[in-house]
Amino acid sequence: MKQILSTRPATNSSSSILISILYMIGLIDCSCMSIKKCHRRRGRGRPYVYSSTIILRCFVVRIWFRLDSNRSLYHFLSTDLPYNRKIMKACGLSDLFLPDRRTFDRRLKTIATDIKERISMMGNLFVLQELVKPYILAVDSTLLKANKGHVWHASSMKEGIIPRSGIDTDARWGFSQTRGWIFGYKLHMVSSTDSTVVPLAADVTTANIPDNQVYPELMTSSSCLSPEIIRKTHFMVADPGYDDQSLYDSSLNMGFQLVCPVRRYRKTPEERLKLVDFYESSLGQVVYSKRGISIEPLIEHIKSVFRIDPVPVRGYDRVRGIVLLAVLLYQILVYYNCKVQKDGPRRTIKYLIGC
Repeated sequence: MKQILSTRPATNSSSSILISILYMIGLIDCSCMSIKKCHRRRGRGRPYVYSSTIILRCFVVRIWFRLDSNRSLYHFLSTDLPYNRKIMKACGLSDLFLPDRRTFDRRLKTIATDIKERISMMGNLFVLQELVKPYILAVDSTLLKANKGHVWHASSMKEGIIPRSGIDTDARWGFSQTRGWIFGYKLHMVSSTDSTVVPLAADVTTANIPDNQVYPELMTSSSCLSPEIIRKTHFMVADPGYDDQSLYDSSLNMGFQLVCPVRRYRKTPEERLKLVDFYESSLGQVVYSKRGISIEPLIEHIKSVFRIDPVPVRGYDRVRGIVLLAVLLYQILVYYNCKVQKDGPRRTIKYLIGC
């Protein structure tokens, strides 16, 4: 990593906090990310006029002020008031150079991959600056209801019949032990488990994708956990949805142990008995107990702060962009708090954005 977010943010008011957050987005090192592509022609068509950083800042403004649509975001930025002009300037825009609503709609559908890479970059930053210790990490997922709660029943889906308007046809059905069947999407996340609990990697899929299928990409993709984090990791704790022998093997190959609840049966294979013995040991129980006090409350906190359940948009690409942006903004707010105040960096996040 070439750059480090070392500038101390302003702390005077909610306005200065937002300005600091928008400024910090531009400081995230882009040397190993696809952001450089924003100034080049991407296949056919015209190149982007607005960089990914500018568009990201605009979408942060949308989340910060609870704006319900890109049309509302455009009207907010175009309002000729001193405060609005100040925000627009912090986004890197000028009065005569403002994206219209259609531009925001198009870019929201294409910006998710860049946000995912920035989440990975921020996760690496937390570890490099020793704000978190990745000795024990946690992985989990949560179901998110589709926009407005309109569902597409499996029978109609199979026949290709859309019974009413407003249904998100990209969403799918997923099952949760605690919430039952949910029509929508799924947020997958890896987090730290020490005193500062923060996302280190994340991605979004439709609700029907099993956790064990997403796990390999979260661990090995260049836009997820960095090699530096993996080298320092000893244990990865997860729920029974990740209880898969191939995941145990791949985790060991990467240098850490996947710890899931494992039961002992009468004819349990010897390889699995080793997993059972470790899980039932004192060390195994201590390691696994980290999950309940880290990633589970973290996911619920992010959902509560940014109100992403149900998701505020329709369509897989838009949902992925908004949800991952919420995770990125959460990381930046925690980082901001770590630099401003050392005690309880997560506690005041709701108040920072006016929840």
